[in-house]
Amino acid sequence: MSAPERIPPRSVTADETPAELLARGELTVRGRIRDASNAALYCTVSHEGREAACVYKPVAGERPLWDFPDGTLAQREVAAYEVSAATGWGLVPPTVLRDGPYGEGMCQLWIEATAEAELLALVDGEEPEPGWKAIGLAEVGEGRTALLVHADDERLRRLAVLDAVINNADRKGGHLLPTPDGHLYGIDHGVTFNAENKLRTLLWGWAGEPLTGEAVQALKGLKTALEGSGPLATRLTPLITAAELDATRARVDALLESGTHPEPTGEWPAIPWPPV
Repeated sequence: MSAPERIPPRSVTADETPAELLARGELTVRGRIRDASNAALYCTVSHEGREAACVYKPVAGERPLWDFPDGTLAQREVAAYEVSAATGWGLVPPTVLRDGPYGEGMCQLWIEATAEAELLALVDGEEPEPGWKAIGLAEVGEGRTALLVHADDERLRRLAVLDAVINNADRKGGHLLPTPDGHLYGIDHGVTFNAENKLRTLLWGWAGEPLTGEAVQALKGLKTALEGSGPLATRLTPLITAAELDATRARVDALLESGTHPEPTGEWPAIPWPPV
C-alpha cells in the first residue's frame, strides 16, 4: 500500500457523535501507517453525508506479545478511551471496536497534530529550567549525556494520571498529539491494563508529588464508576479480563490512598525505548 493521503475530516454534526460515526460509518482504507509496530491503516469513515479520517487497527494485524494475551490490543485501546472519557478530560480520541475490511479491530478518530508545541527536550545540565520537569539522563553520542525533560504542562499531568490508572506500558513522545486548538491527545494504548505493574512512561516529572485537586476528583469519579455494575465497569467488562478490571480498581484506590503521583518501582524499566 502507498503512504496515506492525509485527508482532513469534515465536521461531525451534533446529531451524530464522532464515536457513533466511527461505529456506524463505512470504512474506506486509504493507506498504511508504515512506522506502526502493528498493522495500522489510515481510513475515512462516512455515514449519511458525514465523513472523518480515522485509524483502523485490525486484530488480525497484531503482533504477539509475551506479556499480553494474543488478539487483545484493540480491546485495550477502546478500554483506554472509555476510562479517559469517564475522567471528563478527553485525553484519548474517540475509539470504538468494530468490524472492518480486515476483520474486527479498533477504529479511532484521526488527530492532526501541530508541530509547534514543544513538550519534550534534551538540555545540558543536571536540573531543568523553569517550566520543565526532569525525566532522566540520556546518552546523546560520543560519551555525552543530556537531561531529558518534559514540559510542566497540566495536560501532560492529566495524562500521567490516566497512564497510572490504565497501567500504560508504553507512553512515548510520539504518542503525544497536541492540536492547534490547544488540546492534547494521547494515542497507542494497546499495551495497557495488565494486572501486573508495567507502568513505563516519559511522564515521570511529577513522581512523588501530590496529586492536584482536579486529579483527586477525577479519581473519585472513576472509583464510583468502576464499582460493581457501575457504568464504567460495565463498559470495560467485555474489553479486559476480570483480573485486569480488579487491578484497575486497585490502582485507582492506591492513587487515592497515597495522594501522590506514582514513582518507578525498579521492577520494570521505567522509560520506554526508544523514548519517542
